[in-house]
Amino acid sequence: MSKFSINLHEAVYSLSNALDLVGVTHIHHGKHVAYMATECGKKLGWQGARMDDLFQAAILHDSGVSKTVIHQRLAQFEWEDEIDHCKSGAKLLSTCPLLAKLAPIVRHHHTHWSELKDLDLPMEVKLSANCIYMVDRVDVLALGFLVDQSNLLLGREEIRQKIFTKRGEWFCPELVDAFMEISRSEAFWLLLENEQVNGYVSVWLAETQSREMDFEELRSIVSIFSYIVDAKSSFTKEHSDGVARLARYLGGLFNLSNETCEMLELAGLLHDIGKLRQPDELLDKAGKLTDEEYAHIQRHSFDTYIILKDIRGLEKITAWAAQHHERVDGSGYPYHLGDSGISLEARIVAVADVFQALAQKRPYRDPLNPDAIMEILNEMVDDKKLDRSVVICVDQHLQDCWLAAVGGDKVPKFDTIA
Repeated sequence: MSKFSINLHEAVYSLSNALDLVGVTHIHHGKHVAYMATECGKKLGWQGARMDDLFQAAILHDSGVSKTVIHQRLAQFEWEDEIDHCKSGAKLLSTCPLLAKLAPIVRHHHTHWSELKDLDLPMEVKLSANCIYMVDRVDVLALGFLVDQSNLLLGREEIRQKIFTKRGEWFCPELVDAFMEISRSEAFWLLLENEQVNGYVSVWLAETQSREMDFEELRSIVSIFSYIVDAKSSFTKEHSDGVARLARYLGGLFNLSNETCEMLELAGLLHDIGKLRQPDELLDKAGKLTDEEYAHIQRHSFDTYIILKDIRGLEKITAWAAQHHERVDGSGYPYHLGDSGISLEARIVAVADVFQALAQKRPYRDPLNPDAIMEILNEMVDDKKLDRSVVICVDQHLQDCWLAAVGGDKVPKFDTIA
């Protein structure tokens, strides 16, 4: 099994960037919460692994949110069914061995202290969850002022008093007292500025070295990315999984190494992560996109690059994922690379993306059968959009490619070289 040298902090940071994009405009919420939670923890004397877990749980606290409409509800101080996204986020993080320890914290980051304090959980978990809940609500209250930082300073007492009124009922008194102390200064609020909070997070990023992960460990992290983006629209459910399976299968047919095939699978899982920035209604639109809407959609592959570019060790995977809309004749996006600039691996991901999308029901059409898909792929080859050799390979193994794209009990296996 292949080994990958990856910095877990960088992966978590990139995942938080993806989650923040769901807000479309409010795009630093996770970082704000991580910064404020960390400052509260410092004030209370928390140290070491406890602080690292707090930071990671805070920056990923909304991992159960994929849809824009749900993210908009997060801007309310309270709302019905607010626990649902906590449950979803905890369930998702529990699937990843390296992040599973954060699941109980995320699960209870909207549980009132009056209930949470009596639950059968370690006190560290309860305090971390409640700390995140408190500063999460601080950021929601601050959102209305963040357009103008001077207004935020004028509004800080209103925010502080709102939090204080929930002392004992919503929030642990010890946590509220710590917040009231550290939030007295102007600096606390000014650090919520985008440039300043990014600088704060960059210090945390620098504190951990890369470590070796095997493929399954890395895939468990990457699968969180793909699940979040596929859950954004009912029409794209399992799209990334299908692209990943087909890309890996095609890599095997081209006799690429096992490591390269694993990397193709990861690129397939990650290729659409930039779609988290797209409004739900755009992805679910049944009719033809307007020019303005299409221009908005075109940025998603570049956003994929922006989200992933800071994870050292994933450079090739990032390139293949971000180039899935490049075309042989140079008409693709976002780079217009053309024939000489597109690697075989990126061509494979591009074909896998088109194939799987055509095999899936979309708001504007029903799924196509393998022969109909093949006809479209051949037309795209004739128009110099897709790579001829990859499409010929698909045609020669059409039924197996179909199974790989749509899933099922008989997904094809293949031999790869070491």
